[in-house]
Amino acid sequence: MPDHALPDCLAEGQVAALPLYLVTPAGLDRLRGALPAAAVAWLGAQGFAARPQELVLLPGPEGLAGAALGLGAEPAWESPWSFGTLPYGLPAGTTWRPDATHAGNGAGSGYEPGVLALGWCLGAYRFTRFKGEAAPDGAARRAPARLVPPAGTEAALRQAAAICRGRDLINTPANALGPAELVDAVSVVADAHGATFERIAGEALREGYPALAAVGAGSPRAPEVAILRWQPPDHADAASLPLLALCGKGVCFDTGGLDLKPSSAMLRMKKDMGGAASMLALAESVMAERLPVRLLLLVGAVENAVSGTAMRPLDVLRTRAGLTIEVGNTDAEGRIVLADLLARAAEERPALILDAATLTGAARVALGPDLPALFANDDVLARTLFDAAGTAADPLWRLPLHAGYASWLESTVADLNTVATRPMAGAIVAALFLQRFVPSGMRWAHIDTYCWNDGSRPGRPEGGEIPAVRGLLAGIRRILAE
Repeated sequence: MPDHALPDCLAEGQVAALPLYLVTPAGLDRLRGALPAAAVAWLGAQGFAARPQELVLLPGPEGLAGAALGLGAEPAWESPWSFGTLPYGLPAGTTWRPDATHAGNGAGSGYEPGVLALGWCLGAYRFTRFKGEAAPDGAARRAPARLVPPAGTEAALRQAAAICRGRDLINTPANALGPAELVDAVSVVADAHGATFERIAGEALREGYPALAAVGAGSPRAPEVAILRWQPPDHADAASLPLLALCGKGVCFDTGGLDLKPSSAMLRMKKDMGGAASMLALAESVMAERLPVRLLLLVGAVENAVSGTAMRPLDVLRTRAGLTIEVGNTDAEGRIVLADLLARAAEERPALILDAATLTGAARVALGPDLPALFANDDVLARTLFDAAGTAADPLWRLPLHAGYASWLESTVADLNTVATRPMAGAIVAALFLQRFVPSGMRWAHIDTYCWNDGSRPGRPEGGEIPAVRGLLAGIRRILAE
């Protein structure tokens, strides 16, 4: 898997750039007073009222002289999506420098240049790895407009790079991204940040991660586990820092196994490694910001395929934690993968475990595609993550770990079943299954996520997505500040 660079939407150095005026209705008169009469007349003719995402190009003596972007009466500076239309809404080949003089009630009141830079980069993203240089009709692909990054946006650009890398992984078709390639991608990130990297495969995997190995046993592409470790290189006493453990479900393609999915349900199953891509993006963001933590990332990379060696319904599997599990349905494989990863993470007694997985359709039925479900065994932790995610315009929504449903996972032949005896509360039951592999008293949160945009919106093109990562990163910062 090649390393990912940001989309070609940034201008470097002291280049000539057109002004992009960021305008609220309250600042509109101030902007009119600063523009030439012809530009003011043009704004009036266009009916420009600084409505959210309203974009008007401004004429000048030599053609294009600038542009005005409306922010609305209450500009949502926290949301990068406010700026996601700009890379393709502005003319191709142009370069822009934001001007927030006319935003808010004062000079740049509330303006967050990092949010604009993040939204610009995420809006410029397109997955083009398998496209030629020209469209079928011979037309060249549309290049995004370029931004001169404002000062102080370095962290936002690093975060955008991590998200774009994650999007690339999810968008890559399964024939080009199997377990080995997913683990290679973790290695690339580890090398870039001076982290240590370990690949577990073969007999070591079967011994150390037996349940995870069973999930991948039906595929000719053998399962693997990636382990990344990092600590801030310039910290005086890094060994004393809290340990943050991240676990990601990396099912590179999910047929459902012998409980085979219908073909329509398989169409997007290349995205079933979205939890791993999300945790890798979060790990990259933590390392890029050099947060004061020790980091452990575990990615379980498997393919759930159909063959004579695939796990069967009602098989009983041994897990790393010592519990036995009965396979109630081979299409509920993601929780089996995470069971071994969570047990492995817990062995190091981390201060916090976070996991992410494209785990259940039930979470999507409850919350839709834009709201990842948050489960946590600690109310303070849940509130911190929920609040931070909302502030970051990357929302989560908490669902309960309702203990009353735990009995639904009872098995007559094993310690527990992988699925419930009742066709209800699927996301909650899956989270309760995972909780069995986290020791009591250890802080843990589980994210059940979709990782896909069904259609294109500003900053969010159709295809793979990395939700919750910005919110989780903001939550980790708050926890570290406590």
